[in-house]
Amino acid sequence: MIVAMSGRRTHHPYDRFGPANQITTVRALLVALTAALVGEPRGAGTATAALAFGTFALGLDGLDGWIARRTRMTGAFGARFDMEVDALLIQVLAILVWQHGKAGAWVLASGLWRYAFVAAGRLWPWLRRPLFASQRRRIVCAVQIAGLLLALLPAMQPPVSSVVAAVSLAALSYSFVVDTVWLWRRR
Repeated sequence: MIVAMSGRRTHHPYDRFGPANQITTVRALLVALTAALVGEPRGAGTATAALAFGTFALGLDGLDGWIARRTRMTGAFGARFDMEVDALLIQVLAILVWQHGKAGAWVLASGLWRYAFVAAGRLWPWLRRPLFASQRRRIVCAVQIAGLLLALLPAMQPPVSSVVAAVSLAALSYSFVVDTVWLWRRR
């Protein structure tokens, strides 16, 4: 919240934080609660708690954007805040999927894609250009989160959980490649 609030004055054009950003803040709290489960003993109780927090956060994900449009308080700040909460949720869920033995360490790439993209933007400035609005990106994000949540289900065991995580990672990887190629062509 400190990072989000520090960028508010510069990137948030409204005089109040707004209901959509408040919903995203609740999502951030749910992600923090999910992250608190990293390192806890493996078991159905830990996985179920992560599933509950993660599913609630995913359910609220579409609501914040809808509320922002409905209240006419859309902007770069809210979109970025939402995206960073999504990225952190994906990273936390990937760690939990790996920690619970549902997939190999490769699943961590699910969460690391976003941070690798940001790091690459420091080396190649053309990667920092704004992307076009994309329904594909929204769908892939939801698929990625849902896939990790499914893989984390106590009843879902390897190799099925690994396949679910791999399919959602493949969708995310494809989306990142498409966006990177699009940006590269416009350098």
